[in-house]
Amino acid sequence: MKKSIYGLTRDQLIEWLMGQGQKKFRAEQVWDWLYIKRVQSFAEMTNVNKECLQILEENFVIQTLKESVKQESADGTIKFLFEMQDGNLIETVLMRFKYGLSVCVTTQVGCNIGCSFCASGLLKKSRDLDAGEIVEQIMKVQFHLDQIQKEERVSHIVVMGIGEPFDNYKNLMNFLRTVNDQKGLAIGARHITVSTSGLAKKIMDFAEEDLQVNLAVSLHAPNDELRSRIMVINKAFPIEKVMAAVDYYLEKKNRRITFEYILLKDVNDHVEEALQLAKLLENKRHLSYVNLIPYNPVDEHGQYQRSDEKSISAFFQTLKNKGINCGVRMEQGSDIDAACGQLRSKQIKKDKDKVKVNN
Repeated sequence: MKKSIYGLTRDQLIEWLMGQGQKKFRAEQVWDWLYIKRVQSFAEMTNVNKECLQILEENFVIQTLKESVKQESADGTIKFLFEMQDGNLIETVLMRFKYGLSVCVTTQVGCNIGCSFCASGLLKKSRDLDAGEIVEQIMKVQFHLDQIQKEERVSHIVVMGIGEPFDNYKNLMNFLRTVNDQKGLAIGARHITVSTSGLAKKIMDFAEEDLQVNLAVSLHAPNDELRSRIMVINKAFPIEKVMAAVDYYLEKKNRRITFEYILLKDVNDHVEEALQLAKLLENKRHLSYVNLIPYNPVDEHGQYQRSDEKSISAFFQTLKNKGINCGVRMEQGSDIDAACGQLRSKQIKKDKDKVKVNN
């Protein structure tokens, strides 16, 4: 199976093509065709010589994702379900905001982190996505925008789809360098956010990178007892370890970090938890922002419900009163399969049911 050409950063593409006897300027031409002119086949690269095109055709493909389902919300959110070359399904979401168009990408097929409220973990991880498959999600969305001829471009990226990005670190970093490249898509590092469930060592590794990409930590509870109950990963990386890694990151980067907190009715949404969270972030509140997220219910996780407005408001106000910067996330795509991983799990169930009927 040929690999996606999008899997190479510009430096890697130059090195690879020069290794095949091609000049550096050929690689620059190919890169321009891929990301500026955004062709969908090598044959469209009209100023690239036949020898170079043949080498590319023999070793790479441009398209590895096939659109399986597309759901469009009244608010402009579009959720794509893509089928990969091996038949696996992944989700990608386009969201419209006042500040621009943001795409949420997936980094793994399934997820092993084991958050008890999350649709992404309904199916265990079967493999990592390679860098090309992650980049191609952005390209597919951009192709869609090009097709409807609104002259819009993807301006922001959140790496918050299915999977734990830091569990696929090398491919993640190649993806980030490719989409950030100023001679290509040129999506600013400060317009990109990577979310982790709290892999402490990788947070520290990320602090050493030269990219100014934003970091978000999925916290969801202010103490170990509660966090371990709703997030299995806390047993490997308890809050103390996560916070030590966060402190290291803040010391190295001196950049604001976001803490994501999904509000679950009568589980983690009391004023008591808000006070504990404020205490936890007290010594780093000048570089902290808490993103409060109303829960999107998932059929398979019926034990969890969305917090009511009164509880959400009380939690928010408690944090504000303690000097913690925070906000309640605006909902996107609430009239489609809003929860991450929900569309994928539904489609897989549908396919299985079809097989049963046909047999």
